[in-house]
Amino acid sequence: MIIRRTAQAVLIGLLGVIILPGTPPAGADETTENLRMQLVLDVSGSMREPDMNGQTRMAVAQRAFNEVVDAVPAGTDLGIRVLGATYPGDDKALGCQDTQQIVPVGPVDRDQAKAAIASLRPTGFTPIGLALREAAKDLGSGETARRIVLITDGEDTCAPPDPCDVARELAAQGTRLIVDTLGLTLDDKVRQQLVCIAGATGGTYTTAQSADQLADRINQLVDRAQDTYTQTPELVTGSTDCTAAPLLAAGVYTDRERFEEHRWYRVPIRADQELRASVSIALDRPVNRDYGILLRAVHPNGRELVRGTDAGSGRTDVLSTGLRWSAGPEDDRTDDTDRADDTDRADDADGTADLAGTPSAAAPTAAGVEPPPSEVCLVVSNSFAAAGGAGDAPGMPIELTVDLVAASPTPESPGLGRGWLLLIVLSLAGLVTGVFAGWLTRWWTTVWKES
Repeated sequence: MIIRRTAQAVLIGLLGVIILPGTPPAGADETTENLRMQLVLDVSGSMREPDMNGQTRMAVAQRAFNEVVDAVPAGTDLGIRVLGATYPGDDKALGCQDTQQIVPVGPVDRDQAKAAIASLRPTGFTPIGLALREAAKDLGSGETARRIVLITDGEDTCAPPDPCDVARELAAQGTRLIVDTLGLTLDDKVRQQLVCIAGATGGTYTTAQSADQLADRINQLVDRAQDTYTQTPELVTGSTDCTAAPLLAAGVYTDRERFEEHRWYRVPIRADQELRASVSIALDRPVNRDYGILLRAVHPNGRELVRGTDAGSGRTDVLSTGLRWSAGPEDDRTDDTDRADDTDRADDADGTADLAGTPSAAAPTAAGVEPPPSEVCLVVSNSFAAAGGAGDAPGMPIELTVDLVAASPTPESPGLGRGWLLLIVLSLAGLVTGVFAGWLTRWWTTVWKES
């Protein structure tokens, strides 16, 4: 899933498809295409450092790669690209072009791959941005997600191109390219850059501090991709209002939203169904502190049905919220429209999101009751603002999950009733309480006098 917290937003399976008359909702088709994955390894000079259990980072990476090559599942097209592996000089212009694919993407020839890995020696610069662009070209395009696993111990030393900008550029192309990043150091600058790369493409970031950890992490990424690669989030483009919004079935979708934007989507729903939806936004660029996201379910006439909000202060890389709604007695009444007005005013007070442009609620029907909607509009809003000169194009990556299940209304709590019934209940309760209190006081007084 854009998209769960922190870097989990990524590659959740489609939950089902609703078949309704009219325009078919968006949805992703299954495919038998092989998983295509490329490992991108940093072979720059810093990989000579001997800080992983007394071994050099390069030796640890080579051992891990050999284990991964042995464990690659059948039906996986795997390639290996390196950066900083061949140019030993000081000419930055030349060193920053130093990236090669040493194993082409395809069915794995294990002996060839291991021989290529064994020949690697830490050498030059760290052109991560260029290596990511070339790795994307190596993987080509197709119906399923392409995966890159970037393993590095340092930040890019060759920008431009900045690797974060490259990741956003690749994500904006809609090629379903996901970059997972593995850091071999705990340096904060390296972490921030790798988090940015992963977040921009819906990938994950993690660290490895030993040979076993590194091999385990890479194998986990390969296995997870193998399990989910045919179930890629569907690329959709939200609208500026409900009328023109794309129609979504149950599933997982990805889109991009600019700062302070509102993205609209439509979901067909039957009276016996419950809508469950969630949205995640990856913070792939610097933003001002104190921000929030808002997900609302709205009646086609503009009346708000329910909302979910979440707010952050710059200490997380992914922000998520969710909601659930089904048509119950309280949701069919037009006199509930004041709830939307109250919550809109609350937003203005707490700064979560400005909802300007929301259609006003429709007037009650002649009978005074509006029927449950056959479609519900979902609106994703945010209150982000750029920090440090960060632009808002392309928009922030979002992942929207939609599910429709059988409605399960919450059981009503037992009540005291109203009118004469309430008066009788309260009178009896007062009588019993008074009698018990008088008896207890008399008993205590008698005992006290005797003692």
